[in-house]
Amino acid sequence: MADNLPSEFDVVVIGTGLPESIIAAACARSGQSVLHVDSKNYYGGNWASFSFSGLLSWIKENQQKTDVSDEWDDWRKLILENEEAISLSKKDKTIQHVEDFCFGDQDSAEGVEEAGALPKLPVFGAAGAEGVAQESEKAHSTVESTEPESPEPEKATGTEPASAKEGSDTEITSEDASSNSAALGESAGELGQTREGSDTEITSEDASAHSAALGESAGELGQTEPAPAEASAQEPKKITYSQIVREGRRFNIDLVSKLLFSRGLLIDLLIKSNVSRYAEFKNVTQILAFREGKVEQVPCSRADVFNSRQLAMVEKRMLMKFLTFCLDYEQHPDEYRDYENGTFAEFLRTRKLTPSLQHFILHSIAMVSETDCSTLEGLQATKKFLQCLGRYGNTPFLFPLYGQGEIPQCFCRLCAVFGGIYCLRHPVQCLVVDKESGRCKAIVDHFGQRISAKYFIVEDSYLSESVCTNVHYRQISRAVLITDQSVLNTGSEQQVSILTMPPVDLGKPAVCVIELCSSTMTCMKGTYLVHLTCPSTKTAREDLEPVVQKLFNLNTEKDAENEELEKPRVLWAVYFNMRDSSGVDRNSYDRLPSNVYVCSGPDSALGNDCAVKQAETIFQEMFPTEEFCPPAPNPEDIIYDEDEIAPEESGFSNSPEAKPEASTEEMSSGGSAAVEKADNEE
Repeated sequence: MADNLPSEFDVVVIGTGLPESIIAAACARSGQSVLHVDSKNYYGGNWASFSFSGLLSWIKENQQKTDVSDEWDDWRKLILENEEAISLSKKDKTIQHVEDFCFGDQDSAEGVEEAGALPKLPVFGAAGAEGVAQESEKAHSTVESTEPESPEPEKATGTEPASAKEGSDTEITSEDASSNSAALGESAGELGQTREGSDTEITSEDASAHSAALGESAGELGQTEPAPAEASAQEPKKITYSQIVREGRRFNIDLVSKLLFSRGLLIDLLIKSNVSRYAEFKNVTQILAFREGKVEQVPCSRADVFNSRQLAMVEKRMLMKFLTFCLDYEQHPDEYRDYENGTFAEFLRTRKLTPSLQHFILHSIAMVSETDCSTLEGLQATKKFLQCLGRYGNTPFLFPLYGQGEIPQCFCRLCAVFGGIYCLRHPVQCLVVDKESGRCKAIVDHFGQRISAKYFIVEDSYLSESVCTNVHYRQISRAVLITDQSVLNTGSEQQVSILTMPPVDLGKPAVCVIELCSSTMTCMKGTYLVHLTCPSTKTAREDLEPVVQKLFNLNTEKDAENEELEKPRVLWAVYFNMRDSSGVDRNSYDRLPSNVYVCSGPDSALGNDCAVKQAETIFQEMFPTEEFCPPAPNPEDIIYDEDEIAPEESGFSNSPEAKPEASTEEMSSGGSAAVEKADNEE
């Protein structure tokens, strides 16, 4: 298909990360012709998610860093005299210092193959399924099989449709975009569904019941979790490295670890654009704090505060009084004006809060730096946290089932539905710039085809060093662990937790720890997937290993045999540094044409606001009169005249794999009336 691409588009997008995918979807939705290419064989770039074997291949690729030679050396002959070429980078330099460790017996995995691994599949659809031939990895004693992916967010585990999934999850549906304060259960008729047994609608009023249900839900397809009483009575099963290899397709491991604020920009965009129907989400069920060498659960909602056994009655009143103040702090400037130039930590000390309350607010509610965060920034962060409570559950956060890598694919799917063309494993040699006007006219791909366009979107990692000479990048330190227990054992195995670890030493950043259970469809049953993230000061291992040692046991399988361990044991770990190109000023790039826009990679923040803001800003600069990502129509929203064919006969489908059961659930779930978008528009 790539040999016969059209020679002209309105927009060419290079890279399939989150901001690029949002822009591609917005452009296609507004009627522009879009070509979306990526030199990699998977979607998402540094926002991608991998199976375990896929991650091993990614590690191997980034440890070797082999040079990529030009497949077609004569592309310069296509450049005319009045044109110049800006070469694009053939080598991804955004990942450094990759180190992986196995704390189990790797020899036991010799010859073990991944269960359900599929052979290379044929290309299908606009996206082109990109399979990777199985490759024996002697170092890891496993078999690589990277699944093909498409704009349709087909699950990497090759599982059943969403309606057949077990496990309690949150499905975000259409909502009136202007009603920001309404809970989803009140405005769209469906907040979450218990997939096993009868469908149950959960609203903000019974959020605590929903939280309990999340913990007891089934975690994996085709399997039923034992009841909590049974689970606690059972002996924990020992997980071996060979089991991890065999069940590798159960893992969906994110390169970047983020959560969605329930009233954040990404959730609003997912609802507004109707992209939310392509994904499902699970509530983060508990927020944790690390204090005096122990992990504790943080009370954040009113019910949590008054049910907490950790706080004395006086502390509960203090906390509720302060949180109430934070919700409308702008109305009381006299209370913080004198501390505006100081840090948020100093301001907290003046509020007659106990040390434990100060710790909870600083590290687990505001989630800000003790030394660098100003009073106003801390108050804003606390207010944002509180405003997000209760919309979908008793914490402010959601996590997408099957990993963060699903979100870019959802927007790619929307783009493909509206005519976007996708090509993976499709490098671009250069941008062609007109010398007289200084605008980019075309690209030349690795086949030597010249493709013209009006606008070009390029992910930062594709720019060559000559363009980025004056750019100064930050770095993110990342670690991913597979463990055998949760950092805080509760009555349920199915908990999704977030923990902010205070700085280990002076001058070190705080570390964000996100722990995922098997019901998020990111790890096999009996294991937990733990993500650690912080801004880099050294290599990722130097930054994060002290935190890992505080929370987990790093003994090998043999060393741990005769020990009674309280800490969870790490079975496997990887550390790496990732480039943070957010916040780079456009003027820092040399010789960048005015119609070429640069998208940054992931940043170190917990949410996705930076990517959404960047995508909307770029889209509005290109098409100032167009609406950004208007809702895609639902078949039931289309009104037909009497002379037109009936909807049943029209064959209209807004996506190749539309889920008919979704609309049925919205109409009938929980016995509550669904508010359809058509009603909102009338």
